[in-house]
Amino acid sequence: MQASKQVSLRRIAVLVGGLSMFGPFAIDAVFPAFPHIGAELGADKLAMQQVISVYLLAYALMSLLHGALSDALGRKRVILGGLAVFIGASIGCALATDMATLLLFRGLQGLSAGVGYIIGRAVIRDLYDGDDAQRLMSQVSMIFSIAPAIAPIIGGWLLGWSSWQGIFWFLVAFSSALLLITMIWLPETHPPHARLSLHPARLLRDYLGIARNPRFLRLAAAGSLGFGGLFLYIASAPAFVLDLLHLNERQFAWLFIPTIGGMALGAYASGRAAGRMDGVRAVRIGYGCIAVATLYNIGYNALAPQMSVPWAVLSLPLTSFGVALIFPILSLAILDMYPRQRGTASSMQAFSTLLTNSVIAGVLSPLLSRSGLWLAIGAGLFAVASGIAWKWERRSLRAQRAATHS
Repeated sequence: MQASKQVSLRRIAVLVGGLSMFGPFAIDAVFPAFPHIGAELGADKLAMQQVISVYLLAYALMSLLHGALSDALGRKRVILGGLAVFIGASIGCALATDMATLLLFRGLQGLSAGVGYIIGRAVIRDLYDGDDAQRLMSQVSMIFSIAPAIAPIIGGWLLGWSSWQGIFWFLVAFSSALLLITMIWLPETHPPHARLSLHPARLLRDYLGIARNPRFLRLAAAGSLGFGGLFLYIASAPAFVLDLLHLNERQFAWLFIPTIGGMALGAYASGRAAGRMDGVRAVRIGYGCIAVATLYNIGYNALAPQMSVPWAVLSLPLTSFGVALIFPILSLAILDMYPRQRGTASSMQAFSTLLTNSVIAGVLSPLLSRSGLWLAIGAGLFAVASGIAWKWERRSLRAQRAATHS
């Protein structure tokens, strides 16, 4: 834990939170520009949805390697390399003159955007453990949650001042600032003596070992499916805000402020609960919040003759509060299973979440975002599936303990 003496906990929280932000920021900032990009590049709504799904698919595929690379080469070097690629890809998006070029560079953005989020969690666990790790993970989640809230707002403002290309130039400036700050602030938390080989056989063995671990699968499913219901609304933001709520491109805050406000409060509550409340109880409370929000959401959309704010978004802060209360506990449980392979374990968890999100953005969102009720039912089914995975995990642990004591 030598690296922890070189930088304060608060500075690590701000830095890792900032590194976690730029990936989701690049998703949400372009939402207000969808009509403008589509009109200029001749793309319909379905084609514009690929701007998100291509990014997420590339993000998911590369997420498998980010953690393993950091286990072998060190955390800081891989983060800096990813930021450099992201900057170049953002420049390519800003200069794109046709849809194929834009999608190509969006894919390149996705390949590099996960370094902060994935490796940042390994950095936290390198430096801290137990309640300290949960508090820091929660602080990072609070900072991370700001990105989806302010990204579409900033995107809307930039559209008012310039063209849609201005959003990508902003991403260039933001990621360049992160590159500089990382070079100055971030210590190397994974020393050479602890690094692993990049030999393909070892990597394959590690991936298969994690992927075949039933406990990992249960925890990863609980996390990715729990967030999936919330992400269904995030991926459907253009249709939800512009078509269903009949708002304009500068009013995306009606969706994102309640969602991210609940997420920030949930992350704060998770941090406060560390060391004061059993993690299982906190997860139980989180699922209770999601259940109440789901019932309200389905009921409102089934009975309301016309969707309107604020009633159409009242379920979102309670859902996001529950998700944020649950997620740090699930993430730390996965990282603690693999103390020598934290980067790889973080990659595998991120891959499961991002693969789920890619399916949501590319397949489910276009199908369900035509109706508020369909969105509500879809989100509810994700919540139920996540709860089943968590119940399965708890029963398996109880059975394992009973077998040990017998």
